[in-house]
Amino acid sequence: MGSSVADGAKLQPSRAGSRLCVLCGERKAALKRPKTLEQICRECFYIVFEDEIHQTIVDNSLFKGGERVAIGASGGKDSTVLAYVLSELNRRHNYGLDLFLLSVDEGITGYRDDSLETVKRNEIQYGLPLKIVSYKDLYGWTMDDIVKAIGLKNNCTFCGVFRRQALDRGAALLKADKIVTGHNADDIAETVLLNILRGDIARLSRCTFITTGEDGPIPRCKPFKYTYEKEIVMYAYFKKLDYFSTECIYSPNAYRGFAREFIKDLERMRPRAILDIIKSGENFRISTTTKMPEQGKCERCGYISSQRLCKACVLLDGLNRGLPKLGIGRTNAGSGAGDSKERAKHSERNTSSLQGKHGNFDF
Repeated sequence: MGSSVADGAKLQPSRAGSRLCVLCGERKAALKRPKTLEQICRECFYIVFEDEIHQTIVDNSLFKGGERVAIGASGGKDSTVLAYVLSELNRRHNYGLDLFLLSVDEGITGYRDDSLETVKRNEIQYGLPLKIVSYKDLYGWTMDDIVKAIGLKNNCTFCGVFRRQALDRGAALLKADKIVTGHNADDIAETVLLNILRGDIARLSRCTFITTGEDGPIPRCKPFKYTYEKEIVMYAYFKKLDYFSTECIYSPNAYRGFAREFIKDLERMRPRAILDIIKSGENFRISTTTKMPEQGKCERCGYISSQRLCKACVLLDGLNRGLPKLGIGRTNAGSGAGDSKERAKHSERNTSSLQGKHGNFDF
């Protein structure tokens, strides 16, 4: 990044406010980088922020020229900055990508409907085509409906499983070669910690991969793997990007939130802690004697699954049978699936399990 202690020592400013940028030595420093604690100007911040993401893309060979790439767009800071930066880098470095915005409407009144308005503005601002898929069309349920049935305690389980599959189905509609998401370094560090706390060896072994799902329908990439959340916020603020900043109304007590607070505390004491946790996750080695789940396909919808039925089908089956807690926790994915009379009773909703008005998708 070109900074050095010697350069900073030569300046010896009388006040912090008059300190010059340690990178260019010409302009006044406007911020302290959370990742490195360097005092730099806005212009240099833009350069190092974008260059680091470009380097991550190049070093990990995330894309090939001519690929159709769907950007998972929620309207929040991460996906908005991702859409802006990726479209800029695509032009600047001639990646040759065909970029699209892909949004999922979970059906959360007062939250997702507002954030989707932001995404629609981004579509115009960045000149990127937008596709929206909804839980209602795909599954026959909205998150508002699910929360009424399950309550606030486990609703994030449903949303996470359904959204992951909805993104794949939307990307299939767009004939996308890859999906990119705005998962940042903080998110990945939190996931490493959560998988350790849960003892989830299978997810721990792959949660730090920059590209996942290569054995599934469509690979997913995380260009922000080494990008700090605070720097994403700073970039959006200084660039005056249009994004939606309200937290989901159904996730104030999500388990991940406690891991997030712990990561923030570590970052305050030692900024490199986030990258160190990611590095630790990358260096984990799973014992050869550990039995890992074998990936197959869901018998009902054809989606990738290590069980007879995928998690989405199990959760949806429970909802449609009036047993919303059926798929919560470490239950067998095939449990309760054999009650044909009960399924027939709810056939209208059940057939929408993985075939909405868009028809079937052969994953």
